[in-house]
Amino acid sequence: MSQKLLKEAFISNLNGTSLLEISIGLILVPLCIACRGLLLILYNLRNGRPLRSRKYHLLLDFTVLVVPFVLGCTILSPVLPLLPITIGAFCAGLFYKICNRRNHYIRTPPKQILHDFLKTSLEPDYIPSITVFRVFVNLLTAINILAVDFPQYPRRYAKTETYGTGAMDFGVGAFIFGNALVCPEVRQKTGVVQSKFSCLARQLSSVWPLVFLGLGRLISVKAVEYHEHFSEYGVHWNFFFTLAIVRMTASLLLTVFPTNKSWIVAMILAVFYQLILDTTHLKMFVLYGSDGKDTRVGFLNANREGVFSLYGYLAIYMASVQVGLYLLKKRTLVKDWIEVICFFLLIVFILFIFLHLSQVYVDPVSRRMANLSFCIWIVAQCLTFLICFLVTDLILVFTKLLVNGSRVPCCWNFTQPPNTNTKHDSEPTSIKRERKWLSICIINAIDKNQLAFFLLANVMTGMVNMMIDTIHSNTSFTLFVLHLYMFTNCLIMYILHAKNIILKYW
Repeated sequence: MSQKLLKEAFISNLNGTSLLEISIGLILVPLCIACRGLLLILYNLRNGRPLRSRKYHLLLDFTVLVVPFVLGCTILSPVLPLLPITIGAFCAGLFYKICNRRNHYIRTPPKQILHDFLKTSLEPDYIPSITVFRVFVNLLTAINILAVDFPQYPRRYAKTETYGTGAMDFGVGAFIFGNALVCPEVRQKTGVVQSKFSCLARQLSSVWPLVFLGLGRLISVKAVEYHEHFSEYGVHWNFFFTLAIVRMTASLLLTVFPTNKSWIVAMILAVFYQLILDTTHLKMFVLYGSDGKDTRVGFLNANREGVFSLYGYLAIYMASVQVGLYLLKKRTLVKDWIEVICFFLLIVFILFIFLHLSQVYVDPVSRRMANLSFCIWIVAQCLTFLICFLVTDLILVFTKLLVNGSRVPCCWNFTQPPNTNTKHDSEPTSIKRERKWLSICIINAIDKNQLAFFLLANVMTGMVNMMIDTIHSNTSFTLFVLHLYMFTNCLIMYILHAKNIILKYW
């Protein structure tokens, strides 16, 4: 068997893992972010100033925000549940140490500290959880698209063949969800009269690079005879085409329907698509082709997964638009964001009930068809992910309240600390310069060039696969390659951000 066929067989006919294992893996992300934030606050407490070295910031970010996920999807996957427990215990130890050494609220009763915390004013126009969500979906995708080609990567984490829930299945849906959170329709300012067609024009100008990237990927893959998994999107289709069409179609729908009713559109799309799958021969066509023997003759047969899964991805996108609108409502106090978390928890609880009912009585989760169960799962899991990030941000805000002068990149800053009438806008120029310096971190760096990072990861994945026999790599070599690959990706983004270079021409 040729190397191409071996690699295709290596990533085919897989059934995924449990929802619980995926959730445990995702909990690692906010825990690592909390760990990084607490370490920076403790450094500030010990040294009387924030960590200013960009070199050490990069090393800290890579060690805490990247390495655990490389290890978690390779050699530590058999003991995955122990990772969040270990990191959570370490975070608790750091928090305890900071509380004992705090330089603010030293003799204040805990009840008063909690009262002041709830009344703390935060930046109303910046929600770090959205940035962190989108960046980590990108970061985890970059790790998984290469790691899946090595034998140390558990097959249960890879994309499923027909039914099931794999970690990489979640990544695809979360990428769509994250794009909708910051789409033009969500970001338009309240009170500003703006034509719906202007959002459509902005969307059109931003999707043409995706079309060209899709064409570029198609041509390059066919030219070098790179291994492909046809049941993923089809013979000619790829994720770039899916993302471009979903974004454009969503913008067209939002010129007709009110943006604040996008959740209704999402429900109609997902339910109607599932009805069509169940009451017609569409499900059999998507799974087995027009002849029932998995034919790939003709454009629609060749790309049936990519074409028909658009309905499900569009439903996910529209649901995320509603989430984005709700998140971007103006809120200033900590207690307002606690209410958001409680509301999201209620929605997640309801969605997981519907997911259970859908899997039992309708159809199991299928990324290949992007059916109703898949849509419910992605929205529920993404909201859970967002809740974890919001809770992490508030924990870091509370910790910063105990340590005067502490700052953490990609975390809320106070606009007005409790018991003061002085706003942060009046802070000294030196502190503002210091805050700008501290904005250089891996999360901000990737955020400024998200598409470039995703493209770079795809190109480097292809290069590694063409240069290395990944299937027969030993553990030490696998870990070396994955860490070098991720460090190179992050370093390039870090340098671009440090030089204020944004690779975007549209």
